[in-house]
Amino acid sequence: MPGMGLTAIGLAGLVLSYAGIAHTFIDGMHALTGLTMFVGLIFLAAGILDGGVSTSNRAKATTLVILSIALGFGMYSMVLNTSNYTVTIAGILMAIAFPAIIIAYLSMKHPTVVKPIGAIVSMAAATGIIMWVSFGIFAAPDTYMIPQQVDVEEPEEDLTPSGPIFAIEILAESAQEGNPDYEPDRAVVQQGHVVEWTNADTVAHTVTSAVDFGETFDSSLINAGEVYTLDTNEYEVGEYEYLCIVHPWMVATLVIEAAKEPIKVTIPEGAAIPEDGQIYYDPEILDITVGTTVAWDNADTTVHTVTSGIAPEADGIFDSEMMSAGDIFEYTFTDAGTFDYFCTFHPWMVGTVNVE
Repeated sequence: MPGMGLTAIGLAGLVLSYAGIAHTFIDGMHALTGLTMFVGLIFLAAGILDGGVSTSNRAKATTLVILSIALGFGMYSMVLNTSNYTVTIAGILMAIAFPAIIIAYLSMKHPTVVKPIGAIVSMAAATGIIMWVSFGIFAAPDTYMIPQQVDVEEPEEDLTPSGPIFAIEILAESAQEGNPDYEPDRAVVQQGHVVEWTNADTVAHTVTSAVDFGETFDSSLINAGEVYTLDTNEYEVGEYEYLCIVHPWMVATLVIEAAKEPIKVTIPEGAAIPEDGQIYYDPEILDITVGTTVAWDNADTTVHTVTSGIAPEADGIFDSEMMSAGDIFEYTFTDAGTFDYFCTFHPWMVGTVNVE
């Protein structure tokens, strides 16, 4: 019967591609197989209308092949396929097949009613298409009838340097030659710290590596009140001389040392009780160098603080706030000097850090 071979070939390719079995079928192959199947259906319908349904063995065999392919891959696509549009495709195929079968049957048994029924079917199909496309009553399938890849937005990586801050100030009136410029002029920093330059002047400055004129690091222009940060993790241990490109007489040195373990100070058990011989901070007096990190460990069973100043007045340099039992507070000393501290809950607990 005319068209049965084309229909079978087209249906096989269509089901293969839409069922997701042959992923190498490109979008053009989808269209080609679909077109082949529908062309075959046209020839098949024409043959049925012209000569009726063939009862030859060849026609029966072809019919069985078409049905087996359609049912086999149809079951696969309906059950195993993850496509969101499988049901839509099946509905479209049935919407075409059922009216065609009915019209073919009526043309043989009741030829007088073929035209009015054909007109009704055509009007119903046209109405459905108009409602689908124009008014959006139904959700239209995607362009290629297969699940589209969804782009997942990856969270942006936080590039803000993290670590203990080592502060350097660009002093006021440092643009005038001979005046102090960077404070400290020689900064010794442990690797892992973030160096932070703050422009306290009223004019713009830069922090630019001197040996290679900015190849190693360069802040560009730092306007009044702005801050430039440098993560020492990205640089090797060593000395880095830097200057201000705008005012080249402003020169200072950044020394990056290998990271050291924090020096530990223990708050011992019973420190909250004021009595003779009781140790409150161990050691009570600590001598360190600039850039050293001190870690206070609360080994007591009650809360304490590590607050800079002379009891009961805090000076705001550092403050652990409330430390529960087992908490640790770390602070990096970036300036030389003597730093007294105490516990705000138990002001008889005092200690001192001498920084050279």
